Amino acid sequence: MPRRRRPFRRPLGERRYRTLFVIATEGARTEPQYFDIFNTGDMVIHVECLRGRHESAPSQVLKRMRKYLKEEGLRTGDEAWLVVDKDQWSDVQLDELYQWSKTHDDYGLAVSNPKFEYWLLLHFEDGNDVSSSRDCSDRLSRHLPDYDKGRLAVAKFIPGITSAIERARRKDTPACEDWPRTSGTTVYRLVEKLNAGRA
Repeated sequence: MPRRRRPFRRPLGERRYRTLFVIATEGARTEPQYFDIFNTGDMVIHVECLRGRHESAPSQVLKRMRKYLKEEGLRTGDEAWLVVDKDQWSDVQLDELYQWSKTHDDYGLAVSNPKFEYWLLLHFEDGNDVSSSRDCSDRLSRHLPDYDKGRLAVAKFIPGITSAIERARRKDTPACEDWPRTSGTTVYRLVEKLNAGRA
């Protein structure tokens, strides 16, 4: 019998409202581990990742989010984000997610081209001239020789979060409306909000 997800509950009497960020990710391991960075300590936010096992197509990521929103909903101030890779997905597939993100002010879409590891790479370097998914992984491995998608060494990314945001923003100039057509990422738009909760 599958284990039921325990819903996030805000403790009564909290002095500061904890904003809930619901994130549906394409990856089942790397992205949830990374975003868990923002759940530590006395944060004013809480992140809940909706992960799939082998259901990584954009439409399946969106389906998980729609199911969550139908069952749980969002409170005022909460946000729902889809985090996916460009990689092999077509513009038509990504556009479905983009159109969903435009239906509500508290919905967002974060896309990395070619993949999420590009966002991770920006914690260590500018990420210029990344030519492929393989190139992206190889360059990340130069900074993290023991990089393992299944056991992300999250502590190694924390010092570079602000730099990654700045590097991604510089590359996203002028800011793309939907997703990067060349190497780049809009994950920084989400992480900037999450990182503000760590301050």
